[in-house]
Amino acid sequence: MKRVAIYLFAVMLPFLSLCAWADYQPRAEQVAGNVYALIGPLDQRSPDNDGLNANFGFVVTTRGVILIDSGASRLGATKIEAAIRKVTDKPVRWVINSGSQDHRWLGNSYFASKGAEIIAMSRTAATQAEYAAQHMESLNRFIGERMQGTKPLPAPKTLAGELATLKLGGETLDLAYTDAHFPGDIRIWLPKQRVVFSGDLVFVDRLLGVLPWSNVRNSQRAFRAMEALRPTRIVPGHGRVCDLSQAKRESGDYYDFLAEKVGAAAKEMEPMDALIDRYTDLPAFRHLENYDNLHRTNMNRAFTEFESAP
Repeated sequence: MKRVAIYLFAVMLPFLSLCAWADYQPRAEQVAGNVYALIGPLDQRSPDNDGLNANFGFVVTTRGVILIDSGASRLGATKIEAAIRKVTDKPVRWVINSGSQDHRWLGNSYFASKGAEIIAMSRTAATQAEYAAQHMESLNRFIGERMQGTKPLPAPKTLAGELATLKLGGETLDLAYTDAHFPGDIRIWLPKQRVVFSGDLVFVDRLLGVLPWSNVRNSQRAFRAMEALRPTRIVPGHGRVCDLSQAKRESGDYYDFLAEKVGAAAKEMEPMDALIDRYTDLPAFRHLENYDNLHRTNMNRAFTEFESAP
C-alpha cells in the first residue's frame, strides 16, 4: 500500500505543481465607466504569476476592446483575455504597448493571432526588437516551461512623432513618451474619463526601480507633465490604482529626490559612497515594498547618470 501511495504521489506531483503555478488569475477592476485595470502582484516574475507582476488595463468601446499591454507570455495573454471576457464579450480590437519591458508586450503575438492590431510608438517598438532575445532568455529563467508558445512580436503598427492620438468607438487616447523606466516608455491619457495609464513612470506600494536603461531626468520631467493633466485616477505601472496625490508621494517625490539631491551631489563631484550612506534611510519611502533591495542601487545609478552628463 505504501508503495502504491508513493507511486501515486510521483504521478500527481507535476499536476499538483502546475495547479500551484496556475493560482494567479488577473481580475478586472473598474476604474471609471468603461475603463478597467488588471492589478498584478508586487512580487518578482515567477511561474506562480506567469510574469504578470505588473498592471494592465482595457477600455470597452462601441467597436471593441482596447487593451493596454499584453503580458509576458502567451499563457499570460490568455489569462488577460479571460479577465476581459468576464466584463465583455467584445473582441480585442487594439493592443497598445506602453513600453518595451517584457511584461508589456510579449503577449502581442497571441492577441495578433486573434485578430487584434498591435500598436506602439516607434521608439517603443524599436526597443522591443532590440531587447527581444534578452527578455526571452530572462523570462525562460524565471518562468521556465510556462513560456512555451511565446513568440516575440514587436508592435507591427508604429506611430511617428513625440505625441499621438488614437480614436476608436467614441474613445480618445493621447499617447506621449516618458522614456522613463525603459527607452520608449509612454503614458496613455484618456481625457474624457481623466484617467492615465502611466506605464512604468509611476509605481505605488513598492519602490520604483532605476534600471541601467532608466533615465531619472526624463522621469522627473514626464511626471511633471502628467501632473499638469490633473488626472482623477492613475493606473500605475505597479501597485494599486491611485490618485495624483499618492503617485506624487511615492513616485514624483522620489524622482525629485534622485534629481535634486543625488543628481546635485554628482554634479558637485561629492564622493558617491558618502552620499549613499547619508541618504540610505529615507522615512518617506521606507514603507514601500522593495525599499531595502532597490534604494541604494537606485541612488548609485542616478549618481552615475548625472555624473556622466551633468
